[in-house]
Amino acid sequence: MKLIIAIIKPHKLEEVRKALSELGQPSMTVSSVEGFGRQKGRTEIYRGAEYYYDWVPKVKIELAVKHDQVQSIVDVIITSARTSKIGDGKIFVLNLDKAVRIRTGEWAWDAL
Repeated sequence: MKLIIAIIKPHKLEEVRKALSELGQPSMTVSSVEGFGRQKGRTEIYRGAEYYYDWVPKVKIELAVKHDQVQSIVDVIITSARTSKIGDGKIFVLNLDKAVRIRTGEWAWDAL
């Protein structure tokens, strides 16, 4: 099993969710997060005053998947989240050693 973590722009979430659903990915966890990389912060004007925010809002998607699904899921996320502008995000793929469904006690892939 693998854990895929994708950090994307918030306005791309629905497009990514639809694309993953069409691929047959049944579940994911989504969190609102903030961060910055090359994009740095952003400047906004509120009531005539200029404010600089160091943190940029993003969305973090986490998916537990079978090893053989990783490439197709990563490809779908890239295709549906890309704007070709700085700040599109990152995807991380990690090994997932164990998963347990609390309600039933099922392990590994059966727990997902």
